[in-house]
Amino acid sequence: QVQLVESGGGLVQPGGSLRLSCAASGSIIRINAMAWYRQAPGKERDLVAMITSGGRTNYADSVKGRFTISRDNAKNTVYLQMNSLKPEDTAVYYCNAEAVSLLVGTGDYWGQGTQVTVSS
Repeated sequence: QVQLVESGGGLVQPGGSLRLSCAASGSIIRINAMAWYRQAPGKERDLVAMITSGGRTNYADSVKGRFTISRDNAKNTVYLQMNSLKPEDTAVYYCNAEAVSLLVGTGDYWGQGTQVTVSS
C-alpha cells in the first residue's frame, strides 16, 4: 500500500502565498503522475495541477501563472507553491498519485486533504 500525507495548508490573506507538500510512503516501486486537486464546499473535486515522473506539468486555467507544481523523486514528494492567492482559491486541497507498489501493483492514491482558506 501507499500512503500520502499532505501538509502546509492554513489561513492566508488575499495576495499571500502558501506552499503545500505531499509525501508518499509505503512499499513503493515507482510513482508515475502526481497531482493536486481541490474541492470547495458544495462543488466537485477539480484538478489544480499535475506533474509527470519526467517533470511535464499541466495546470487548471484558473491557477496558471500563480501556482507551481514540482516534485522531488528521491523523496517521493510533490509540492504546490501558491502565490497571489484569491478568496476563490479557498478549498480543501488533495494530493493524488498513481503509484506502483510491491503488494498492489499500480494503484491510484489520495491524501486526507488540507484546508486552504484565503480571507482578510
